[in-house]
Amino acid sequence: MKQRIAVIGGGVIGLSTAYALIRAGHDVTLVERNEDVGLGASYANGGQLSYRYVSPLADAGVPRQALRWMLKSGSPVSLRLRADPNQWRWMFSFLSACNHKTNRQSAAALLSLALRGQAELAAWRAEGLDGFMWRQPGKLVLYRQDAVFRKAMFSIHDAKLERALSPADCARIEPAFAHLAPDLAGGIFSPEDEVADSHLFCKALKASLLCEPRFRYVQGNSSLAPDTENRCALKVDGRRFTTDLIVLAAGLGARDMTIPLGIHLPLYGLKGYSLTLRPSPETMPSVSVTDYDNRVVYARLGNALRVAAMVDIGAEDATFNPTRLASLRTLVKRTLPHMADESGNDNPWTGLRPATPTGVPIVGRSRYANLLFNVGHGALGFTLCTGSAARIADIIGPAETYGVQ
Repeated sequence: MKQRIAVIGGGVIGLSTAYALIRAGHDVTLVERNEDVGLGASYANGGQLSYRYVSPLADAGVPRQALRWMLKSGSPVSLRLRADPNQWRWMFSFLSACNHKTNRQSAAALLSLALRGQAELAAWRAEGLDGFMWRQPGKLVLYRQDAVFRKAMFSIHDAKLERALSPADCARIEPAFAHLAPDLAGGIFSPEDEVADSHLFCKALKASLLCEPRFRYVQGNSSLAPDTENRCALKVDGRRFTTDLIVLAAGLGARDMTIPLGIHLPLYGLKGYSLTLRPSPETMPSVSVTDYDNRVVYARLGNALRVAAMVDIGAEDATFNPTRLASLRTLVKRTLPHMADESGNDNPWTGLRPATPTGVPIVGRSRYANLLFNVGHGALGFTLCTGSAARIADIIGPAETYGVQ
């Protein structure tokens, strides 16, 4: 049945959701509080569409490893404890999820969602969605420790789609990192993984949606409140907004929006950083690369190299931490000493990635009959956005006439 649906949030999750629902034949209004789309956690993320490498942060041994990281300058993870109930609740749940069983279950759920998303994006691209620097160069994950590399080898799901490589093979796959070969235990190469620019993807989705007569874009501040008959009411800039269904895809902002409904979403903002370098084109890697031990990703986007890293737990906002930013710059120079940025500006960015303790996003119905959630994607928002959108469209179902009109 054709329905009027309001999607709250103009990042990759909200825009993908709106696009999937328009394809399913519904009338969709997207509500975004910022002056344009894709300006939050979607703006300058790592650029990897990492469909087969979706292991959640919570795993056995991570708390012990994190303690070692926190004693080391420039570590992948930092923790600042605060008198914040949200932080303590999230951390307790995260520690509870740090076991092999939960990790396997979470990884399986993420893999299913990611692979659905890859197929969905392929369909959207076949229909003409373009303009976001999409490529399929494959992804190479580099490991420096034998034990960690062996564990990664055992977790390969399909030998045709993931290959274990020797250090010499890694150097052949991506020569830009060949000088690291003596320090490597090996690598895992996924030839069908992709890269793209998340912010441009948001803008491409918006441009395509604005061509649809069943789509409306509204800039304003949204709020939710209980209504009658197990339903909630939506207001935009204080005025009631009439709609059949609401999909909340507002990232970290969803946590505060649901408090009036008596719902406490287990979301916390994990701060990350990125640099966008412009070195000589001949020195840049083509393949998407993840340096596992340092938790750094490298993705070539056109004539730029996006470098993203770090998890800061307990950051108050998305302002720059100069020490963390300097550590990332030092790490990049140490890893790729031959790659000088010719632009004179590495375009630093930081953002709060809305994460659940298990790493699995919340995608589905709420206890209110007219409210659905599509939140909590953490650092995998770009990878999971199309799969999550397709799942929301499945739950709602198609209108009488399926397809973009």
